Amino acid sequence: MTKRNKIIYWIATGWLSLGMLSTGIVQLLKTKEEAALFTHLGYPAYLMTLLGILKILGVVVGTIPGLPRLKEWAYAGFFFSMAGAIFSHLAMNDPAKDIFGPLLLLVLTLLSWHFRPAGRKTILAIR
Repeated sequence: MTKRNKIIYWIATGWLSLGMLSTGIVQLLKTKEEAALFTHLGYPAYLMTLLGILKILGVVVGTIPGLPRLKEWAYAGFFFSMAGAIFSHLAMNDPAKDIFGPLLLLVLTLLSWHFRPAGRKTILAIR
């Protein structure tokens, strides 16, 4: 892995982890703003708890050494969560500013996944 790729990986992974951890905490705390957002998007309040826990667990799995298969699941979870958030905002005709956060986290997920070191890839990874 080149130095450039390592830098891209760690910057993307660091920002991705910070974004997922912060949104996971906000969802677990069920802040008034987050609850209003979930209601606006048509989702039940209990989904905040599930998403918050899974995001925090995904960050933990993504940052500890080893567990390459579990890391793939964390990346998949981040991808589907952010793709779902983008689609939900589009379905509600929300302004572009509401799509920026999930889109940024989706791009960071893809960058982190693409530039991950060989030791963090599963044997079955697509080449």
